[in-house]
Amino acid sequence: MGCMFSHLAAKFAFFPPSPPTYHLTKTPDGKLSAVSSASSSSSTFPSAGDPSLDVKVVKTRRGNKVTAFYLRNPNARLTLLYSHGNAADLGQLFDLFVQLKVNLRVNLMGYDYSGYGASTGKPSEYDTYADIEAVYECLQTDYGVGQEDLILYGQSVGSGPTLHLASKLPRLRGVVLHSGILSGLRVLCHVKFKFCCDIYSNVNKIKKVKCPVLVIHGTEDDVVNWLHGNRLWKMAKEPYEPLWIKGGGHCNLEIYPDYIRHLYRFIQDMENTTTKSRLKKIWQEIRRRDESTGCCSSGLCRPSCSCPKPRCPKPRCPKPSCSCDCGCSKCGCFKCSCPSLKGCFSCYKKPSCFSRCCCPKFKCSSCFGKPECPKCSCWKCLKCPETECCWSSCCCPGCFSWLCCCGGGRRKEGERRGTGTTTVAKSEG
Repeated sequence: MGCMFSHLAAKFAFFPPSPPTYHLTKTPDGKLSAVSSASSSSSTFPSAGDPSLDVKVVKTRRGNKVTAFYLRNPNARLTLLYSHGNAADLGQLFDLFVQLKVNLRVNLMGYDYSGYGASTGKPSEYDTYADIEAVYECLQTDYGVGQEDLILYGQSVGSGPTLHLASKLPRLRGVVLHSGILSGLRVLCHVKFKFCCDIYSNVNKIKKVKCPVLVIHGTEDDVVNWLHGNRLWKMAKEPYEPLWIKGGGHCNLEIYPDYIRHLYRFIQDMENTTTKSRLKKIWQEIRRRDESTGCCSSGLCRPSCSCPKPRCPKPRCPKPSCSCDCGCSKCGCFKCSCPSLKGCFSCYKKPSCFSRCCCPKFKCSSCFGKPECPKCSCWKCLKCPETECCWSSCCCPGCFSWLCCCGGGRRKEGERRGTGTTTVAKSEG
């Protein structure tokens, strides 16, 4: 049943131009060239043998042969892999490809899906996935383009195969979603859940993309509502400044001056972004996130580590008067210059005396490893569950210690529960 629904959805979703706007021929030296069909518009292909255009036919893992155009720019540093929208083929998009190649200073690879243009087979969701994978493999083997130098561009339906491939390439340079869709079914009706017959579940795949994502969408798009682009941008892990073209529709965003300006700025930023700088930015974001949410179990925010070793996970004592001199590589303890308590805490979250105590006056008790001391001052939120432990206020307000099961904090002998009063015995410190 699911396959039947998927087949019906595919028939509704794909509209390849019929007849195609171009066809392929072979030159006397055996190379492929593209020729505009008589019914095509004003697309003009370069003459056969022009080094600026390579015509390729690649075989996919599903047995189809897809046509691809590679437009070479000698000044390019990055390559753009363009997945076009519905009801279009390479013949109609060739002029746009030339403009993008020149204005953005990139190499550009465009391809037709199975069943589009001169490509064989019939279009379907999984065929488009196999198509873009085959074209990417061609870029790797024939042109030496790695994912670090590649930007994926998906327009409308092309956002499906674009995000499919982007979710599998962790070192991709960037992604552009031009009038992208959340899913095929969400274009037809505003639903917030997934059906078995739905295609192109971009709403789930964009969460796996680990590179900057630029979203371009027209505010007056009557085919794919602007809300699709807005949600895709919000769900991206590394969103780039979006371009919302006021008054733009679904198929006319290229005529707006902001389109090429914003896209050029994105390309320049991607060129200036190296792997080292990206990793540095990620580490900074992780540290910033840890500092804002990293608190110990007691609610006391974790102090910053002043250890000379980089990325030392063991912090120092948060008290300003701390005179800790022990290294982080051994026990990670800190010594507080408390007037009544000088002890060794082997953990910054919870003190423990199972190993050894720094103060000879201490005696370890069985109460969660807390040291037994004559005086104690604790955080009110940390109460010892032992019945004999003091439940009153601390007798040493200046001490930075945990609640101790101490002799001075125990109830006086003979005192029974339920009397309503608690007396803390004084002891010499």
